[in-house]
Amino acid sequence: MEVNKVYLDDCIEIMRTLPDKSIDLVFADPPFNIGIKYDVHNDNMPYGEYYNWSEKWIKETYRLLKNNGTIYIAIGDEFAAEINVILKRTGFYFRNWIIWYYTFGQNQRKKFNRAHTHILYFTKNKEQFTFNDRDIRIPSARQLIYKDKRANPLGKIPDDVWQISRVCGTFKERIGEHPCQMPEDLLELIIKTSSNNGDLVLDPFGGTGTTVAVAKRLKRKFITMEISKEYYDVILKRLDGKVAEIKRNKKVEIEKQKTLFDIV
Repeated sequence: MEVNKVYLDDCIEIMRTLPDKSIDLVFADPPFNIGIKYDVHNDNMPYGEYYNWSEKWIKETYRLLKNNGTIYIAIGDEFAAEINVILKRTGFYFRNWIIWYYTFGQNQRKKFNRAHTHILYFTKNKEQFTFNDRDIRIPSARQLIYKDKRANPLGKIPDDVWQISRVCGTFKERIGEHPCQMPEDLLELIIKTSSNNGDLVLDPFGGTGTTVAVAKRLKRKFITMEISKEYYDVILKRLDGKVAEIKRNKKVEIEKQKTLFDIV
């Protein structure tokens, strides 16, 4: 098995080639099946097809994770309950149902604005797993406001509601054309919590490469896969530190589209 590698292919097919119990941490941000326009993926599968597909890739992550391994899955409202059930039926143990609150919601016309995503946090073993609480503690209200001497001087473990802005189109962090770029702050929290230096992190849905870019910065090994050649190229450039080139190419493409529009 090669590590620190980006694969261009279907994630299930690639995961089937990897050895049992070789991964320490999985983070997955799969398509939500709500009609988002990806480069090649059909994000509008029939209910049963999407459920069965989700079950297949989740079962592969279970096989790949070490006995003390951890998985986090980001998922929308529409299928959060189903993914939760699949994880439990596969053999994973529930730890937290985290709410990622965007602070910058997505505007809706006929329902309340979408301002959160679910992150399901499970482990392969009920008792044995990595949880680096000292690496993620934050100042508590007891420390900052009440000056309570009983407060833990190291701070508190974060709550299960995470307030982190999504990466909007105008943000400096934004790269490439992928519609669902993950923020680095979110991945940093997950990777610091549930892995150690030198551990192997797997992301089955590479996207713009946020997981592997953060894993590399935090001195973890990584594997990811992406079915789109366009997104795959973005990941490679990001890992090579060529983010400026990606943004420059995007700007050129936008200018071309404006020129074509003006001509029409």
